[in-house]
Amino acid sequence: MVLLEVNNVTKRFGGIVALNDVSLTLNEGEILGLIGPNGSGKTTLLNVISGFYLPDAGSIKFEGADISRSRPSSICRKGIARTFQIVKPFSGMTVLENVTVGALLRSKSIKEAHRKTEEILQFLGLIHIMKKTASDLTLADLRRLELARALATDPKLLLLDEVVAGLNPKEVDDMILLIKRIIKDGITLIIVEHVMRLIMSLCNRIVVLHQGEKIAEGEPREIANNPRVIKVYLGEKYVQRF
Repeated sequence: MVLLEVNNVTKRFGGIVALNDVSLTLNEGEILGLIGPNGSGKTTLLNVISGFYLPDAGSIKFEGADISRSRPSSICRKGIARTFQIVKPFSGMTVLENVTVGALLRSKSIKEAHRKTEEILQFLGLIHIMKKTASDLTLADLRRLELARALATDPKLLLLDEVVAGLNPKEVDDMILLIKRIIKDGITLIIVEHVMRLIMSLCNRIVVLHQGEKIAEGEPREIANNPRVIKVYLGEKYVQRF
């Protein structure tokens, strides 16, 4: 079943074309990687899908319904949640309170939201710091907190924007294991990432953006050997390792 349809989306900022006629489809349960050089339009595309930006042309459909002009809050209620490249916690609130904000979207009471929050914190290994203030967390824990808050909304589609940015190799490995556990629950993902071992180990399919345009799409091995992707993004050294 097709869950998401991005149809000929264009987004401009003044004279800059951030996305130019980009199209893709995403099936339910699929893990899609979105890669490309800095400035290629990856985060802009996530912002359009999640309602933070309105497209200047084209449309976004989720479960067959057009969401192109919907507000982020409405899109979240429909079942799309996201994390941010730059973490955005409620700094003065505890871990428990941060995630409860997400859980309240579909909970009938604070008690129910707290119960759901504690289950997610246990799942993500944050239960032992649930009373800590977000401003006191390490970057690795903040990344998990962002993920926990998004999961608390019970998304059908989860958008991850550089969820391992700034983490050390051990922390990256831990995050990969967490995402694999999330995938087992059947959630659909779009992952924006520069850490290629994460993309190659998790994704069924990869879309490559360059200067706002889609230049390639295919399975991981196909993308790793695509001459244009190698030239503009991966480089020959990566291909030799793959």
